[in-house]
Amino acid sequence: MINHLISICFALVLDRLFGDPEHLPHPVRYMGTLISKLDKSLNIGKYRKVKGIVTVLIVSIVCFGFAYCIVQLSVLIHPSVAILVEGFLIYTTIAMNDLERAARRVETPLMNGDMLEARDKLGWIVGRDTTHLNESEIVRGTVETVSENTSDGITASLFYAAIGGAPLAFLYRAVNTCDAMLGYKNEKYYHFGWAAARFDDLLNFIPSRMTGLLMIIVNASGYQLKTTSLLKQLSKHAKNHPSPNSGWCEAATALLLRVQLGGQNTYHGQVSNRPLIGVDEVQLQTKHINETIQIMKRTTYYFFILLAMGVILYEQLIT
Repeated sequence: MINHLISICFALVLDRLFGDPEHLPHPVRYMGTLISKLDKSLNIGKYRKVKGIVTVLIVSIVCFGFAYCIVQLSVLIHPSVAILVEGFLIYTTIAMNDLERAARRVETPLMNGDMLEARDKLGWIVGRDTTHLNESEIVRGTVETVSENTSDGITASLFYAAIGGAPLAFLYRAVNTCDAMLGYKNEKYYHFGWAAARFDDLLNFIPSRMTGLLMIIVNASGYQLKTTSLLKQLSKHAKNHPSPNSGWCEAATALLLRVQLGGQNTYHGQVSNRPLIGVDEVQLQTKHINETIQIMKRTTYYFFILLAMGVILYEQLIT
């Protein structure tokens, strides 16, 4: 597991330096292609729930097997090569740099007063209609996306990488991608996407809670807030989110910023009202995008430190 930690450290450095190169092949894109093909061929006729389970299993096995074979082949060359190769594979499963870039693309036009550009760039990262959103609502969409994906897109992958290296990180990313593409509660995916949503909920259960708690612990003092008080409120606010996991990071961010997330969104002309999360003490402003990014980055680095401490303790106990 110590080797996994070294690989994770290498992955974080690569992500910080390069992010996701837009014009190079990326494993998640191939995952998406496989999921799309299975969706087209299996999401028809009867037994769609069973077919959805089969889809998630196929994608998970293929992705886990691919990463496992690559790592094992690299071990044959040299253990140090395996560490670097595994680090590169883990790097493709995390998105801290890309998440920051996406948020900055919204923040920059907002700072320049270009509402049309800000709405357009927000539309790149959220599913809601953005055409008529004001500054506060644009900021809310960005803050919600960054905070939710702190776990979904970064720390959950690190958590599974620490336990099982690149193969387990790939398995997690496969399930998470299945959920992103199939986990909708509409007529087409209500049954077929059930397995993707449930498996993703299961895999994110521990990482999301660890991340939400850590957000409070490592950031509260910077906002001159009492850690214990925020921790007591966290669970209550997290439960207001329709997802059993995403609410933990959104609630932590909302409590730290003293803002309110959730509320009314519009999807393809249909209004959706979500329970409110956080406290309505401060109006959402453009500056909160940068603050959310900083919360995400600090939480990620401390999450790695926490994982390192856990692995070292585990190694000491078994020797």
